[in-house]
Amino acid sequence: MADVMRWKYGDTNPIVHNVDSAQVIEIGDPVYQATDDARPASEISADSLLNMQEAFVDNFLGVAMQRSKAGETAVIRVATTGTFEFACAAATFTEGDKVGMAGTADVALTDQTVIAVATTYATIGKVKKAYASNTTAVLVQINSTIFTGGFADATASS
Repeated sequence: MADVMRWKYGDTNPIVHNVDSAQVIEIGDPVYQATDDARPASEISADSLLNMQEAFVDNFLGVAMQRSKAGETAVIRVATTGTFEFACAAATFTEGDKVGMAGTADVALTDQTVIAVATTYATIGKVKKAYASNTTAVLVQINSTIFTGGFADATASS
């Protein structure tokens, strides 16, 4: 997906994080920590969508505010909090609904796209306003698991 500045408002509490030279990260990608580098959600794969979502949330850094092209090794700025507008499949939402990364089981998560989730273990953020009619973009308040504790009450188990 192309760079999209998804930040809309609120304190971002940014950090800077390493990126391996092989990784491509776009502005607006939710990213997770893999050992010592940031990676986009699409790098996660597992046997089920819920397992991928949980693995992502366990190491959720935040949302990339800078890009990293293939071959680059400079650190990037990552927002650990704030309200972002993410793409979603047409759906309705209630204020406070939990959302996680969209994806396909046995394939990968989708960068910059969220879906409603039932468990806090899969939650990267909460919906900031109600959408009574189907919408394909949703305002989400994110919370980095690594830097702010996220939304989960305990460690996920798969």
